[in-house]
Amino acid sequence: MSSSHGQHIDALNEAFTAPLVLQLGGGEVSARRLALLAGVAETGSISGAARHVGMTYKAAWDAIEAMNNLAGQPLVQSQHGGKYGGGARLTPLGKRILATQRRLERVLGAVLEQFRKEDGGLETMGESLLMLRSLYMKTSARNALRGTVENVRHGAVNSEITLRLQGEDCLHAIVTKESAQSLRLEPGKVATAIIKASWVILAAPEECIRISARNRLCGTIKRIQEGAVNAEVVLELPGGNTLAAIITEASLEELGFKVGDGACALIKASHIILAVDD
Repeated sequence: MSSSHGQHIDALNEAFTAPLVLQLGGGEVSARRLALLAGVAETGSISGAARHVGMTYKAAWDAIEAMNNLAGQPLVQSQHGGKYGGGARLTPLGKRILATQRRLERVLGAVLEQFRKEDGGLETMGESLLMLRSLYMKTSARNALRGTVENVRHGAVNSEITLRLQGEDCLHAIVTKESAQSLRLEPGKVATAIIKASWVILAAPEECIRISARNRLCGTIKRIQEGAVNAEVVLELPGGNTLAAIITEASLEELGFKVGDGACALIKASHIILAVDD
């Protein structure tokens, strides 16, 4: 067997290994993020789960917040205390997802083993399936919020879409009328709002009473990650969603924000991208 042929088979094996990748809402939950859920169940903390998977503490928090948002309800809840200092536990939904994943992994493992035993099983299917695997797209946008279309108002060129999130938080998005029709956006349709962190403007609640931005979401600052130039501020909304914003260190200092403070996220309706499952 040639070296390139061997590498091809290695790639196929990598493409067909369990664990599974989970589609939650409009986003993909990778095998590594699913392993993070298992780490939380095993260690009882975010930091312990991060070490279990080989992530940084911040990356683990980002992943958990993304999964909670995509699921439309929390999969992981943080709590005080814990074996590693700062505990966490899976919610009933998180436990069900983890249990289902493990059952499916066992079934998938048995199926893949059967393919490996059959002559040409993986090799004959590999070219097409590896191509399909490469077509999966991920988004670099920090915020992906799952919701249900509540109202659609069409204009001559654009349409305004009202998306109801969990906990009665609400977002208004402006998309082209053609996009709204192509995505079949109508009341009752499930959709995901994608928002870059750099598009989110933060302000103190008392300083943004009258604004032109269509969306004003107020909550409590959950985390602040400071950098040399910019800082990431994570806002927890009353409904349970989290929203990340990137602001300059100078702005953070001027605003005087700290964890536990109230803050409002201002988002232009034209800065919200909508995605649907089908």
